[in-house]
Amino acid sequence: MNSSPTPPILLTIAGFDPSCGAGIAADLKTFAMHDCYGVAAITALTIQSTQGVKSVQPTPHATLRAQLDALAEDFEIAVVKIGMLANRGNAVAVAEFLDQAGLSRVVLDPVVHPSSGGPELLDASGVKFLREEMIKRVAVVTPNLSETELLTGLEVKDLAGMKAAAQKLVEMGARAAVVKGGHLDKPIDVLFDGNEIVTFGGEQVKSGHTHGTGCVFSSAIAAQLASGRPLPEAVTLAKAFVTKAIEHGHAIGKGAGPVNPFFRFRLDSPLRASRPDAHDMHPAPETTVR
Repeated sequence: MNSSPTPPILLTIAGFDPSCGAGIAADLKTFAMHDCYGVAAITALTIQSTQGVKSVQPTPHATLRAQLDALAEDFEIAVVKIGMLANRGNAVAVAEFLDQAGLSRVVLDPVVHPSSGGPELLDASGVKFLREEMIKRVAVVTPNLSETELLTGLEVKDLAGMKAAAQKLVEMGARAAVVKGGHLDKPIDVLFDGNEIVTFGGEQVKSGHTHGTGCVFSSAIAAQLASGRPLPEAVTLAKAFVTKAIEHGHAIGKGAGPVNPFFRFRLDSPLRASRPDAHDMHPAPETTVR
């Protein structure tokens, strides 16, 4: 009997959102739509819906580490995506795991504040650990503007500030940084890989269904990296993917509805998920040599 080729195995380390619009659920949906197999270690159980986060119950760090060790013993992990960590204890456990497992292809989405309001998703000492230790272990970090300011200490209000902050994040230890400008009037993202700055333009999508945007974007980057694409191309494809996911977001719940990583079930065969057509793409990025 013929068997299917083994897909890349991606590990997401993040919190569980019961509405399944963000966190672990959004990551696994995104991995699946890129022909990858996702495994997960849960850092926290949250009480939330489309209307916001009500409370956070962190996973004990020893339990988190046990989840990670069990997965690493069983699978050959291609890329790791890190989202919400909840507290310093969990951040330390993840860093120690990455070191001992020898995993360096890591995408860090430094989730700190819920966009819909509510309790913090990472405590102050956890933020300090991200800034001083975790960032040194990642291939690319993908903060939004407020997260960028928190990590770098810089004011980031425009494109020039985004470029300076991306360079600062690399100086802090990340091998590359993508600063997301989705909240600007004209959304633009900035990538710095230590050698050159690349800007990714796009049009603002008029949608109230944006829950999980950051999770889907960083997970799509991880999936594209696992497929062997270079980082600039991975970011371009991830941006195109999340834009379509927002455009086809679900009008469910009483708050901000979730983006829809399964949009291609409406548009095309799911087997083509990792190969967007030209009409799915944004214009070519602009490159500025440092």
